Amino acid sequence: MSRSADRPFRFAVDAPDPLPGRSWLDTAREVEALGYSTLFCPDHLDDGVAPIAAMSAAAAVTTTLNVGSLVLACDYRHPAVVGRELTMIDQISGGRVEVGLGAGWKSADYRQSGMPMERPGVRVSRMIEHATILRRLFTEPSVTFHGEHYQVDELVCSPGPVSAAGPKFLIGGGAPRVLRFAGGFADIVGVNPSIHSGTIDAAAAQDAHPDRVDEKFGWVGEGAGERLGDLEFNVWLAAADITDDRAGAAEFMSAAFGVEPAAALESPMLLVGTVEQVVDDLLRRRERWGYSYITIPVGVARAFAPVVEALA
Repeated sequence: MSRSADRPFRFAVDAPDPLPGRSWLDTAREVEALGYSTLFCPDHLDDGVAPIAAMSAAAAVTTTLNVGSLVLACDYRHPAVVGRELTMIDQISGGRVEVGLGAGWKSADYRQSGMPMERPGVRVSRMIEHATILRRLFTEPSVTFHGEHYQVDELVCSPGPVSAAGPKFLIGGGAPRVLRFAGGFADIVGVNPSIHSGTIDAAAAQDAHPDRVDEKFGWVGEGAGERLGDLEFNVWLAAADITDDRAGAAEFMSAAFGVEPAAALESPMLLVGTVEQVVDDLLRRRERWGYSYITIPVGVARAFAPVVEALA
């Protein structure tokens, strides 16, 4: 099966902080009213909201908005703890949780907290075990698991999730091993640039070039096999703007990300232009790659509301 180029669009807001001039609770209500599908909370130790508390609060004051993590860093929490927290939020929300998991990438989080930042292979192995335990906690009466990083014995997750299948999992990344695992495991796959340096830099921006993205989708397909057509593909926009000056915005982004203006406009991780230009870009990207789940930075969530209305 191939990637679907006609899956319906939906949109999320990535919110390390509330909307300008709003409290966190009012932000959740406004994001829902603007037509967004999901409010995502990042997970960093140097800034931003605390994701578990923020997701719970947002779930309590909304009725249709999904709440999710983009993404919980597995190094910071044991899956036994994460499972209980997420299923409680799932109960509060009536089944509106999306579980984004990652291996941890931001070097400042580790340096400032004093946690050891092990090499990528170790962190990815830990994340794979973490995700495996979580899914089993959501779907089985008790879990026994003995791996390299985690050992649990007859572990029970109570209360369980609203759905017997449990919340949807979102796994994202930019390297072969993570994307192959995501293809075989996740419900939603985020195809992103690699951030080997631990900070978003010119190398990460260059890894978001369309040819590199093509290669990344190939890795997803290798892991997914026959389930490829069932996957939903998420793109996290590193920068986005609604503007009549598309060329000027591209120049600014090219300087910020260390790429040529034309490359900035072609990258699926950057999105600028009028509402009509942005809609056209998203339609082309869905046709080429299957991206249908678009994550907008919170600072431009209001400006992008007409795009949401046009496509969602």
